[in-house]
Amino acid sequence: MSSSEAPRLAVFVSGRGGNLRAILAHGLPVALVVADRPAPAWRAARAAGLPACVVEPAAFGDRAAFDAALATVLAAYGIGLVALAGFMRVLGPELVGAWRGRMLNIHPSLLPAYRGLRTHRRALADGARRHGCTVHWVTAQLDAGPVVQQSVVPVLEDDDEAQLARRVARAERRLYPRVIERALLGKIALR
Repeated sequence: MSSSEAPRLAVFVSGRGGNLRAILAHGLPVALVVADRPAPAWRAARAAGLPACVVEPAAFGDRAAFDAALATVLAAYGIGLVALAGFMRVLGPELVGAWRGRMLNIHPSLLPAYRGLRTHRRALADGARRHGCTVHWVTAQLDAGPVVQQSVVPVLEDDDEAQLARRVARAERRLYPRVIERALLGKIALR
């Protein structure tokens, strides 16, 4: 991939950074890491020498001001594609609309099933036999954007929430970097 032709990639994080590490291990050119707090993923980005910043929601009066700060950071770094990688904030419709077709998310379920949180617990409670993860385009509705690709993980008889979560996380780390790479190369687009 020619980095001079591909859009510049920003990765938004909130947690431990498993998906960020998978993106980096895949060799994707991350131009910026944005965290909503000084999380382990942010520290890992800094340790790897990546440009990384923290934009804490509490520093702003409301979500619109927080979103405006995010937009300012993205513009300052010339970002063209955003990958939400465990970013645990709901973004407002104005920011999401401005990034339509240029913002991806990885979600730990086979959407449209189990939007939101606690997906593994809910799948087990429902007796689901299949679970997995979904890469989708971000829209104003939570976890409701058009699906790009999914990876199915079987739910095993003796699964508990932690076991299922680990298998889904492994599937995420294989799937998400490949989809991001295709987006950077212009091979997928929101229609």
